[in-house]
Amino acid sequence: MKIIEIKNCTPHEIVVRNENGKDIVFPASGIIPRIATTQVVVGELLGIPIVKNKMGSVENLPNYKEGTYLIVSGMVKEAMPERTDLISPDTGVTCIREDGKIKAVTRFNTNLE
Repeated sequence: MKIIEIKNCTPHEIVVRNENGKDIVFPASGIIPRIATTQVVVGELLGIPIVKNKMGSVENLPNYKEGTYLIVSGMVKEAMPERTDLISPDTGVTCIREDGKIKAVTRFNTNLE
């Protein structure tokens, strides 16, 4: 797929620091896909309810568009394994943190093999 656009579909800007130390900033687009969830009470502990989240369908996800990658949350990406246009920030050991907060990532995760 020839990349024409990378659209950030998360609620905050995504900063990617390349190997030369330069930051590439993807501003939030205002489009925020989410997974519909319901909660079921499965028990209690010391009188405090314990719930289990049941994941439903993904809502507000733009349709596939040739040449466009969508930056989404890891949960949205994992819920749509058939979508090869979805990427999520890799917040693992390679991300850059300051005071415990992520300042930049150095790579994306994908559904591609």
